[in-house]
Amino acid sequence: MFYPLECFIALRYLRARRRRGFASFITLASLFGMALGVAALIVVLSVMNGLETELRTRLLSMTAHATLANPQEGVTDWKVLKAQLMQLPGVTGVTPYVQVEAMLGSGSNLSPGIVRGILPEEEAVVSQIGDALTVGRLDDLQAGAQRIILGRILALNLGVVVGNRVNLLVPKVLDGRPTALLRSFLVSGIFVAGIQDHDASLALVHLTDASELKGFAGRAEGVAVRMEDPLDVHELAGRFLESIDGSPTYSDWTIENRNYFQAIRIEKTMMALLLLLIVAVAAFNIVASLIMVVTDKKKDIAILRTYGLDPRRVSRIFIIQGALIGVAGTLLGLVLGLTLAFNVKTVFPWLERTFNFEIMPGDVFYVTELPSEVQLLDVTLISVVALVIALLATIYPSRRAAAVAPADALRYE
Repeated sequence: MFYPLECFIALRYLRARRRRGFASFITLASLFGMALGVAALIVVLSVMNGLETELRTRLLSMTAHATLANPQEGVTDWKVLKAQLMQLPGVTGVTPYVQVEAMLGSGSNLSPGIVRGILPEEEAVVSQIGDALTVGRLDDLQAGAQRIILGRILALNLGVVVGNRVNLLVPKVLDGRPTALLRSFLVSGIFVAGIQDHDASLALVHLTDASELKGFAGRAEGVAVRMEDPLDVHELAGRFLESIDGSPTYSDWTIENRNYFQAIRIEKTMMALLLLLIVAVAAFNIVASLIMVVTDKKKDIAILRTYGLDPRRVSRIFIIQGALIGVAGTLLGLVLGLTLAFNVKTVFPWLERTFNFEIMPGDVFYVTELPSEVQLLDVTLISVVALVIALLATIYPSRRAAAVAPADALRYE
């Protein structure tokens, strides 16, 4: 097969291992180091993507994608507003709600919480909260029955179970004086959302009971909206605000949970930078191996120069040699990384059984299995960055090879 001269010589130098075993060892070390770095980046970022998706799924299973409310006066007729919003593209469900900040107490136990008033028959169109119930049913919430459903951790903090009563203390200001409204509710259910904030602070009551606590006299505070695609909430924000009179307050899941996803993005960035150090170490090994080859092949380079080979072509030989190491290491890393990323649920349980440890203990984490989501953009960026680093590592050795003076190299030959 025909190769350009530079490729032929570069391949010959890679295959020729006699009399320079240490240089070959460094070459192999740099290749496997590159592969290890690429594989680690793919696996870690895939797991981080999976955790982000799992978190988003759990958050959206308990809350609507967007809310539109008038927290001062409430919504007079939420059904009219629902009809208007259902005409907008992408909206799949609308339901009323009331949200009250309260202090929950049982005996000597006190815990702050968010009491959300819902219509049980309507709530299923915007959330899967019914699926999170471990005890009780949403239908147990009846208007005027003074029943409440608590998150698991909130119930533990209050020391209550189904059938016990909890007191709700709602702060108010009447005629410029602070006061409070006290109501007693019967615990009729427990839910486990898998999200700390929901399980430790969220309580559900009937919309009518929550409206009384809020002082809305049966009115809803606003409506919760479910979208066909959760990412479309930004496009429809302006239309939402035009659909309600007064001073509407708009919010959506990206605003309310911004800190969660910002923390994950920061962690992904830091992990990527740290793991790139493995690739950087491999790049330094490429530099070392190429410099050793240049030193070892000075006589060959000088002979090529005397036959008229241009210095740029000499430089190209070692650029190609380093690039081949980078390409081989990147491809090996891609195969290894993608294999592990697509089989995380098989590989990590095997590691746990073999070495008798738990990566994510169930008593500490809600997510006990490592999820993995391979994204094409991440794989592409990792591959490109690894190849660029490998190419940059060839610059100094190739320039040093191009600077070899034939007369000096052959003076004592």
